[in-house]
Amino acid sequence: MRIMSVTTNLTVPDIDEARTFWSGLFGLTTEMDLGWVARLTDPTTGAHVQLVTSDATAPEDSALTVKVDDVDEAWRQVQDRGVEVVHPIVTEEWGVRRFFVRAPGGTVVNIAQHHD
Repeated sequence: MRIMSVTTNLTVPDIDEARTFWSGLFGLTTEMDLGWVARLTDPTTGAHVQLVTSDATAPEDSALTVKVDDVDEAWRQVQDRGVEVVHPIVTEEWGVRRFFVRAPGGTVVNIAQHHD
């Protein structure tokens, strides 16, 4: 399993208000918006942030998303190592297979892979 990218998830009370800040100050554009989560990206560099009001299906919000090339292998590794699972592995209706774990120090991490 390889890490493909890491995305910061910023918890915000209002995505539209936060989008105005990130778009206005840094020129980020909306790449994805599901209402409760939106990814804003620099169209030239690909640098991005993800804004989250409250996760639609998980019991807690994650601080970051680690995209991997094989989420099922990541799930096996988590099980083998006894890492605390916050949200079990599931394929979401928006095309992401994911689960959440708690890292040392309490950070909740969303481990995900996009499926077509």
